[in-house]
Amino acid sequence: MMLYAIIGEDAPGSLEKRLAARPAHVARLKALQDAGRLVLAGPCPAIDSPDPGPAGFAGSLIVAEFESLAEAQAWVAADDYVTEGVFARTRVLPFKKAFPA
Repeated sequence: MMLYAIIGEDAPGSLEKRLAARPAHVARLKALQDAGRLVLAGPCPAIDSPDPGPAGFAGSLIVAEFESLAEAQAWVAADDYVTEGVFARTRVLPFKKAFPA
């Protein structure tokens, strides 16, 4: 098992899609959490505010444990934020946690 950083960039004007797909997206993250594989996950507000309102989000960051890069990529490809068009682009990068130790 290895950690992977998953970076999703929201498509312009996708806030309504994000809100509609959020329950299914969160359920998938909860499953990772319940399996002890989720390090962190959350959205990146499009403006410098914890509650961006109608400005929406620029994307999301997830750090989770998977068996391989291919498994992490497959997880991302099946995520509702991808299948419902919230994310315009995604990146999956191997990640080595250094801090906090």
